[in-house]
Amino acid sequence: MKIINIKTKSKHYNIYIGHDIFAKLKKIIKKENIQFKNSLLIVDKKVPKNFIKKIKSNINSTKKIVYLFNASEKNKNFKSINSILEILFKNNFTRNDVIICVGGGITGDISGFASSLYKRGMKFINIPSTLLSQVDSSIGGKTGVNNKFGKNLIGSFCQPDLVISDTKLLKSLPRREVVCGYAEIFKHSLIANKKLFLFLDKNLSNILKLNPKFIQKAILESCKVKKQIVEKDEKENNLRKSLNLGHTFGHAYEATLNYSSKLNHGEAVLYGILSATKLSKKLNLLGKNDYEQILSHLSKLKFTNLSKLFSRKDLKKIINFMANDKKNVSKKLNLITLKKIGRVNISKQYNTVQIRNFIKSELLK
Repeated sequence: MKIINIKTKSKHYNIYIGHDIFAKLKKIIKKENIQFKNSLLIVDKKVPKNFIKKIKSNINSTKKIVYLFNASEKNKNFKSINSILEILFKNNFTRNDVIICVGGGITGDISGFASSLYKRGMKFINIPSTLLSQVDSSIGGKTGVNNKFGKNLIGSFCQPDLVISDTKLLKSLPRREVVCGYAEIFKHSLIANKKLFLFLDKNLSNILKLNPKFIQKAILESCKVKKQIVEKDEKENNLRKSLNLGHTFGHAYEATLNYSSKLNHGEAVLYGILSATKLSKKLNLLGKNDYEQILSHLSKLKFTNLSKLFSRKDLKKIINFMANDKKNVSKKLNLITLKKIGRVNISKQYNTVQIRNFIKSELLK
């Protein structure tokens, strides 16, 4: 079991990473000195019942309520938040009680946001159940919901009190969900760690098969990248923007498809990284060798062509969603582009017409 300590201005907390560590949950909570009387477990319906039972049995609380959440982008809204808040109010929870999330990134965002709102903040423990949430959304405190204008446009920063990432949980995931999480590991390597990129490129098959030795190293190194960034820039004023590599494109692709099952978040990020890489090359920001290495890796994952999902009739929607992205502060588009593997351009702005023409050219392929 490995422990990573996150030190932000608002809170310090630990991330525990290991295989089959739920049996130690009670000891970990005690060691972290997280005290509470009542607990609300917000659990993704997809989490296997045996894991829920094991987690529940290792939590000491007078009142223990389980709320099963149907995790989807369409349910990531204020209606779901209100359902959670009503449970807390009806059961007289206090600020010293705890919400414990057991699920992926969507469940984590909903749970963290609710915990930040209830009586202006209560305790929050995150037990991420997907690879995506273990390497990305469970670290750094971003929470939020979607609305008709786009993804994650309403939210707050709410650092957890504790994160427990058990890689045994990942065995229950279909391969598509593993690839979804891998997208963020891959992204972290591109923005800050070429050694991690080379490790991923060499060991891709073992990582996707969830070989314990390889997947734990990939998760650990990925979390270290995000830790370094979040500690330096908790509220995304500068450096943390680098974590948005592929996301402005990706979020727009998801929204254009109305968050359908055709494209999950991680897949959208991979297509977003593909777009950001090609744009970086087109603008002569990224060298040929690194460009070819990135595209070669994406081809192993079978992410090579945007026109598989979209046509020219989708162009207006894609651009509109990109223009509404919360990272934009002017009429121009804020995009993260690549200098080389391990380094990015953070605060570059691009003309909407320029990006429209770029995406148009990609859709014609």
